[in-house]
Amino acid sequence: MHYLTHIGHGFLENWPVWIVSITLIVAALIDGTKLKVPNWITFPMILSGWFCSIFWPLYAGYGGWEGFLYSILGTFVGLFLLLPAYAVGGMGAGDVKLLAGVGAWVWSLHTLYAFATSAILGGIIAVLMVLARKSWTKHKNQFWGICMEILTVRDPEKLAEIAAERKPHMLLLPYGIPIAIGSIAYFAWTGMLL
Repeated sequence: MHYLTHIGHGFLENWPVWIVSITLIVAALIDGTKLKVPNWITFPMILSGWFCSIFWPLYAGYGGWEGFLYSILGTFVGLFLLLPAYAVGGMGAGDVKLLAGVGAWVWSLHTLYAFATSAILGGIIAVLMVLARKSWTKHKNQFWGICMEILTVRDPEKLAEIAAERKPHMLLLPYGIPIAIGSIAYFAWTGMLL
């Protein structure tokens, strides 16, 4: 009984992280089946994070305009962390907006750590997918080709064009899944859920 009371108090104290976690699970399920994180999840997640940061002191007692500015900063951190991967065709815009939504709710520092955890997990999943399909050489060559493009092609529009041509031949990882698992694992590890 004491354990259930503890969980109840943890939920009430950490409701923003629970909302983010539930939203991430729904986004991961959709991304896993449709290879897309829809705007009807990402935009409300971002906007509600901004709204709640104004009207409720989500973290460390910051609310009002100060909370809103922290939320905006977290949104931009989430966007900019995944924007380079999006620019070279490594993920979809929905994945970028999903991490921006995480930033709107948990602000910049937690977003940075959730991203790091998600990136490590995403890398492990990607390697396992390549090994399972026994296509290591193809993907290794593709990886080095992308690296060379980034170093030699300076025009972002040209990089996006090359990425669009390459995408149908790539093994796609629904990155909403590593974002969800990595972020929730970070929240649990740091005690943000309870």
